[in-house]
Amino acid sequence: MTVVADVLTIDDALAQFDPVMGLEVHVELNTLSKMFCGCPTEFGAPPNTQTCPVCLGLPGALPVVNARAVESAIKIGLALNCEIAEWCRFARKNYFYPDMPKNFQTSQYDEPIAFNGWTEVVVDGETYRIEIERAHMEEDTGKSTHVGGATGRIHGASHSLVDYNRAGIPLIEIVTKTIEVAPEKAAAVARAYVSMLRDLLLALDVSDVRMDQGSLRCDANLSLKPSGSTALGTRTETKNVNSFRSVERAITYEITRQAAVLVAGGKILQETRHWHEDTGITTSGREKSDADDYRYFPEPDLVPVAPARSWVEEIRATLPEAPPVKRLRLQTEWGFTDLEMRDVVNGGVQTLIEQTVALGVAAAAAKKWWLGELARAANEAGKDVDELGVGPVEIAEVQKLVEAGALNDKLAREVFDGLVKGEGSVTQIIEARGLALVSDDSALQEAIDRAIAANPAVVEKVNSGKPAAAGALIGAVMKDMRGQADAAKVRELLNATLGI
Repeated sequence: MTVVADVLTIDDALAQFDPVMGLEVHVELNTLSKMFCGCPTEFGAPPNTQTCPVCLGLPGALPVVNARAVESAIKIGLALNCEIAEWCRFARKNYFYPDMPKNFQTSQYDEPIAFNGWTEVVVDGETYRIEIERAHMEEDTGKSTHVGGATGRIHGASHSLVDYNRAGIPLIEIVTKTIEVAPEKAAAVARAYVSMLRDLLLALDVSDVRMDQGSLRCDANLSLKPSGSTALGTRTETKNVNSFRSVERAITYEITRQAAVLVAGGKILQETRHWHEDTGITTSGREKSDADDYRYFPEPDLVPVAPARSWVEEIRATLPEAPPVKRLRLQTEWGFTDLEMRDVVNGGVQTLIEQTVALGVAAAAAKKWWLGELARAANEAGKDVDELGVGPVEIAEVQKLVEAGALNDKLAREVFDGLVKGEGSVTQIIEARGLALVSDDSALQEAIDRAIAANPAVVEKVNSGKPAAAGALIGAVMKDMRGQADAAKVRELLNATLGI
């Protein structure tokens, strides 16, 4: 057994303990106004310019529910196979944070709008059913920025700034029931679930799900129990994990950390923890409160929400196809094998390929770039593939240049390298790096003549009835042209020159 830096290896941890998970995903809705007031929700506005007495919690200000947010909540609930409440209401969740101007959060407690649902994810070709406890409406908090420290956290900071633009933005919190899968699959299933949710929410058009901007955030609850035991352990909650890769890494780390504590005879503290992307560890935040500690009580300033059954059915009729149905349809349309589609799903690139195909790129070519060059670059950068700054538009532009004979695959990979490094647009990178294919027949012919002159033995083999030997001459020409020649064009000119 190996303990390194207060953690066990993942293999040692899983040999002794079974992980139990619960995932809470917070989704900022894409409504034009906030949950309970008319303030705009545009991301990136100057601090504290999108506020009013309602979202600042000033005395006498009264909230009004955003009908579009309720509609989006119902959409999400239906897409997750939830029951939609005939009657529900908001509550006040009381706790103090400097970035929460009212000193309470308007949320839903025991009467959520959607509950008792389920969905499915696929990992390594196996389908896992995820039970949904609830999807409830609430409002987001403001944002604190801690200045003067080395970590960006309050410890060591000289002062803090608060921006209330985000306070009051509509949120849907999607809470799973307990998730127990094969121990070695736990972290991958969690990642697949958050990835699936992102694709589903995009299809529903209820959020831009920009994890880098905080519009999709995951709180990962994890506990360990001895292998084969039914008694649940004490859980921790790792807050605001904001990428698919980080969800998987954070859960893996917590498994190894908690296992080390338990093996050493210690106890797990029920607490929130912070995920550190740079170091790949979690650190203690604050002791985790139970629901009673928040002193929930019904919000007296808001009337209950009672969506008519006819309205719910109208919304149901607008839902896109379910993810498993869509996956099978796309696999058929794209002509992928089961193994190829499994790689697409596991790689989290199904939506990216779909968007690329919609721009006129063949599915096989889109898969080649997303699962090949871009997945490799993402792995090297320690990012998810959709965080590279390369999107379907750039893939389509490069692929069309390849098909037009202006680039070959080798040069296309250099273009993608430039895109990942932020060197500019596709056109700018081609010009700056000098990547365009040589299309001048005379320049190609000169290179062919040089190759023939330098390789008389190869030419003799070709002339003696061994045309396959010409491949060495093509390689010499491509090297001479620094890879900036169309191999098919070179072969055509070479064959004509040698009379093949």
